[in-house]
Amino acid sequence: MNILILHRVPYARIEYHRGIDHNLHQVTYFGKQAAIDSLPPTLRCRAVVRAGAASAFEEASAWLRQCPQRFDRIISLSEYELLDAAQLREAFAVAGPCVREVTLVRHKVHMKEAVARQGLRVPRFMPMVTFIDRPQSIPWAGRTVIKPHSGASSVDVEIHPTPLAAWERAALQMASGGWAVNDFQVEEYIDGPVRHFDGLVQDGQLLALIASEYVGTCLAYMAQGAPLGSVQLDTDARQRQWVERVLSAVEITQGAFHLEAIMDGHEPVFLEVGNRVGGADVVTTFEMATGIHLPSFELRILTDGQPVQPWLPKQAVTPGFGWFAFAGHTLHPATFNGLVGAEPFRSSEAIVQWHELPYGSALPAHVTYSAHEAPLTGIVRHSDAAKTRAWLQQLLATVGLAKGNAAVA
Repeated sequence: MNILILHRVPYARIEYHRGIDHNLHQVTYFGKQAAIDSLPPTLRCRAVVRAGAASAFEEASAWLRQCPQRFDRIISLSEYELLDAAQLREAFAVAGPCVREVTLVRHKVHMKEAVARQGLRVPRFMPMVTFIDRPQSIPWAGRTVIKPHSGASSVDVEIHPTPLAAWERAALQMASGGWAVNDFQVEEYIDGPVRHFDGLVQDGQLLALIASEYVGTCLAYMAQGAPLGSVQLDTDARQRQWVERVLSAVEITQGAFHLEAIMDGHEPVFLEVGNRVGGADVVTTFEMATGIHLPSFELRILTDGQPVQPWLPKQAVTPGFGWFAFAGHTLHPATFNGLVGAEPFRSSEAIVQWHELPYGSALPAHVTYSAHEAPLTGIVRHSDAAKTRAWLQQLLATVGLAKGNAAVA
């Protein structure tokens, strides 16, 4: 089989060799130089560097017109290039998810409409173009969220105290050319903890699932540089049924998924879903709890199409792992000058992994949760989720990045 991979996520985050036999298949990695540089030097493959001046779809299309060849699969495991891969599959008649299917799980308005049609609760929302033209039609009065309809990592997400404040901010951005009206939506703010549901599905059958809850918020991590954590919870039949209904609504039938919901009491309120693995240490902690390496099985599903259930590990699911990440992008171009308050946690028996940047390393310019990029990341586990959560809460409240003799909040 001849496989083209739009390569954007650093190789170590996916470990493609665990899901694709590179000796059996001809595998081509197509990506920017930094991504190509992450390929293991001993990996049997072909690497093609793209300039990065245009989209992956545009540059791959130009390359394939210049060097015609036939691929049996075109794959992307990056949130940002799922649509590019779908466009290439349609343009070059390659099997796999089409543009309509991928758009449904990339466009937050479309996905909420689909989930709502299934009778599941979603925040009240509207496209920005409607909001700008008719702000008086908004059906809620409280805090209002502005967000890109196809964004990730909470980039460009803002929370305003009222719809009017959100409208004034949006109108100003539209007038100055900072935002494109068709790229954004607004929705009501719902207060509550955010859970993420991660797992694997094949032919519409849910094969594996773990529910987790954030400690802190992705928005605070992105916008303010606040640390973030997550703890795995027990998953009951009711949550599993809710996840199955959401996946059916948005037509996710193959591969990994990362689904987020706001908990209003015991009721999940759909937030968003991606047909991809979660970020940070979701993949690692999922494997620790289940024995299942999500990217590997997703790649098997996308390439071979054979049932993977017989190959899933038979170990008992043992949730309770947690991960944490400390941001550095809000301090760029500063360097990492160590931590304050970290010693009791660094030596804790609960620590499974602890990754700290070398002293003097440049802090990242971009939002990242990755070990060896973020100043501090790690994995922890206690005997139960409540203890893991309490440990994470204490860590996030106590530890800070050092700047001279002071901690940076």
